[in-house]
Amino acid sequence: MHQPIDNFGDAVDEAIERCYKPFFETMLEYSEFKFSVHSSGWLLDRIRVNHPDIFENMKFLTDKGSIEWVGAGYYEPVLSSISSRDRQAQINKLSCYLKKHFGQKPKGIWLTERVWESSLISDLSACGIDYTVVDDYHFLSSGFDASKMDGYYTTEENNHKLSLFAISQSLRYALPFFSVERSIEAILSHAKDENSAAIIFDDAEKFGLWPKTHEWVYEKKWLEKFLKAVSSHEQIQTQHYSEYMSKNHSLGLAYLNNTSYFEMGEWSLKAKQTLAMQKLKEDVGDNYFNDVGVSFIKGGIWKNFFIKYSESNYLHKRMIYFSKIQDKLDKNSLESLYKLQTNDVFWHGVFGGLYLPNLRDNAYKYLLELEKFQAKKKIKYELLDIDYDGFEELKVLTKNLSIVISLKNGAQMMEFGSFDTLFNWQNTIMRREEAYHDKIINPKNIEQKTQKSDEIATIHTNDFLDVDKLKSELIYDWHQKYSFIDHFSDNKFSLENFKSLSFNELGDFANQPFELSKKKNVFKRVGGLFLPQKYTTSLKKAYKFDTNNIDIKIDIDSSFEGGLFYGCELNMHFAHPDKITFNSKNIGDGFSEYAINELEIYDDFTDKTIKLKTNTRCDVFAYILNTISQSESGFDKVAQGISFVFVTTFKKELEFTLELEVVNV
Repeated sequence: MHQPIDNFGDAVDEAIERCYKPFFETMLEYSEFKFSVHSSGWLLDRIRVNHPDIFENMKFLTDKGSIEWVGAGYYEPVLSSISSRDRQAQINKLSCYLKKHFGQKPKGIWLTERVWESSLISDLSACGIDYTVVDDYHFLSSGFDASKMDGYYTTEENNHKLSLFAISQSLRYALPFFSVERSIEAILSHAKDENSAAIIFDDAEKFGLWPKTHEWVYEKKWLEKFLKAVSSHEQIQTQHYSEYMSKNHSLGLAYLNNTSYFEMGEWSLKAKQTLAMQKLKEDVGDNYFNDVGVSFIKGGIWKNFFIKYSESNYLHKRMIYFSKIQDKLDKNSLESLYKLQTNDVFWHGVFGGLYLPNLRDNAYKYLLELEKFQAKKKIKYELLDIDYDGFEELKVLTKNLSIVISLKNGAQMMEFGSFDTLFNWQNTIMRREEAYHDKIINPKNIEQKTQKSDEIATIHTNDFLDVDKLKSELIYDWHQKYSFIDHFSDNKFSLENFKSLSFNELGDFANQPFELSKKKNVFKRVGGLFLPQKYTTSLKKAYKFDTNNIDIKIDIDSSFEGGLFYGCELNMHFAHPDKITFNSKNIGDGFSEYAINELEIYDDFTDKTIKLKTNTRCDVFAYILNTISQSESGFDKVAQGISFVFVTTFKKELEFTLELEVVNV
């Protein structure tokens, strides 16, 4: 059971009402049925406070011996992505909670997203954990025999031992989607002798929250029928993991690759790699499922998401910074650090993850709580390689702002957070090619899956497409969507060519490194304008910071003597992009205003106005920045922010200033 920390209240309430509540109400009638439960700690506590009846049902089933509680990190981090110290702290926090409220200290652990690395073993051992559950795919991809997955194995690292159970993929896909009769057959297919284990541990949300499952599981009483069938079946006995271990020997020694489930390995690859792997898998055909195919044709590791998505990596490395200095934090700040480690925002697969702006907003809220603890009246400058990309960033803390300037990416602003709102207006992401976009570009390639009469569709088989509407939205950015991006063109900017990225870019300043002068706020690059031969051009950016102000002075000097257009692009994130006003006008399908030197942006979510003022009259164009992402119901157009540009003309030289001020309404 898991929901992202501080997810939308109605989303959490829906999960509780459609899934968790009816599940435990049904289980009350079958207390002899033994099963294991894991819940992220914050969700469990929310149920305790807001839904005490459900919590009491859990306690009753625990006291009756029905439930074995399984631990993890309290805020559901991917354990391999956080430090050893934080792993133990998060695991122990949840274990103490379970001991306090249910009288059980977990001996087993749920690996968030089933991400396995052997480096976890020492920390799990230190927390009193004896076993964990991974997919059978973890074993198969490491060269194990598919016929020997009916129990548990033993692994070790650094003189510490751990038991590993292998979750059956066939059972994950069968329960609760197949009929009860076919589900029982799937369980019995694992029976080799009287001690064989048919192992399933999967998302509780499949029992009522996934599309079509509430009607299937509860209204059509699949769960009740299943419990009756299992409880009365002479060949099937339900058992807790710890009980099974006490009665059965290990199947032997195992050392597993760093991996997660198969789909996660696909999702962590870049688009072209994913499509190539899918093609290779198709070429191999049915032979893929033998030991050789599974062992050698597989995707990447979970941490590839930090390479695939620079925005995920940036958030992760900002978190690591505070993990390193946590001895300097107070109790509340330490809790903010643990919340920031919640896994959902760092990756993207079938569900929205990183592509969901509200999850990133929450993550930045916790990050800004950490920075606010450090902010003083005096402006603080810090130069460090935040994201481990080999280039330093300039981090600036004013009394009310957290700002980060990238040397690698055009001396652009990559963080613009406010302490009094705990909101980051620079929380934007690039529009990238994704493997699932191929279903939009080439819909004929979609495999039509036949659904049997005694099963329901899963999120792995749903495909809802309106191809014509989506194709035009597939625009891919060639630079990060930060702010104060420098563009040069010999053709006039318009809303249309700015939105479609079809203007003729002449400069090499939008995605190239700048150098930082001895003054910590002046950045310079000697680059070029290409028409088509190179004209040497220097660009200097001088920033000034105050409590709620950022002023930037841009000096351009080029050996090209003809007239050109200069555009200063900003990309800003808002919780409600469709409600934002530019000079009192809604963005709608696009905003165009000519010969202005002042722009007022009103943000209804933070109740702030962001005022921008230039030293010369400019044309301004703006549009809502949308991404097309995959979701459990098909494809979603997700508004990530607003992209806008100030355009002016110059010949050989230009001095351009932009004043940005955050104002209370």
